[in-house]
Amino acid sequence: MDDSAFARLLDFFGGSWKGYRKVRKGVKKRIDRHMRELGCPTLTAYLDRLASYPDARAAARRRMTVPISRFFRDRRLWDILSDRVIPELLDSGENPVRVWFAGCSRGEEPYSFRMLWEEVRDRHSRMPRLEILATDMEPERLELAKAGSYLPSSLGEVDAGRRERFFIQTGNRFTVRPKFREGIAWAVHDLLEDPPPGNEVHILFLRNSILTYELPERRDAAFFRAIAALRPGGFLVIGAKEEMPPGAEAVFSGYDRYVYRKIILPLYMDS
Repeated sequence: MDDSAFARLLDFFGGSWKGYRKVRKGVKKRIDRHMRELGCPTLTAYLDRLASYPDARAAARRRMTVPISRFFRDRRLWDILSDRVIPELLDSGENPVRVWFAGCSRGEEPYSFRMLWEEVRDRHSRMPRLEILATDMEPERLELAKAGSYLPSSLGEVDAGRRERFFIQTGNRFTVRPKFREGIAWAVHDLLEDPPPGNEVHILFLRNSILTYELPERRDAAFFRAIAALRPGGFLVIGAKEEMPPGAEAVFSGYDRYVYRKIILPLYMDS
């Protein structure tokens, strides 16, 4: 699949060329395999098939998601969470503390937060209950996340102390210790289609997903649906190079380049 064909595919799904530009090679390979599985020799035949069969369309969308993540990716963010965000939640007396990872991929970020929470516990005598919901539209990735087993490439930003404390090494695999897999609920959820899971979330991770890979007409509605899950005063976490849609400045106050704080209840925007 050349770039002109891939651009047509992005137009069909409302995807952003800017977002996919650096990762398109892997996505192209997955789509090429899907075309062969469906017996579609050309992109035109493939798009006709997707337009006629919702199941095929949904399968194609899953192949267009980009499962790029690492433990403690972007160290500055995790310092902010440890030094500022979590202590503020502790001071507020919230119990339980609910965190939603929307588009959790293979689970590196939910586990990173669970480990960070344990490190904060070392400094505080009393901690509220932590409830983590990790969702993704790809069931196979969720199964990998539940297993909690990773190659060294996912642990590039994990120091020796954290590796020893939080992982069991077997050969070239690192598995999250059972204790630190507790308290995480995994569920299939499509940010572009599904409503948020309630409205009592204290921290919403929305990094490197719809804000990067979707065009405004799909991105904005999905974004405002997702942030409806946040409590007033809750925290939104996005990527350092991501920007929120127009109108979000009325909902959030700046907190840091990664983190924003909800100041009012947003209007529900229908898709």
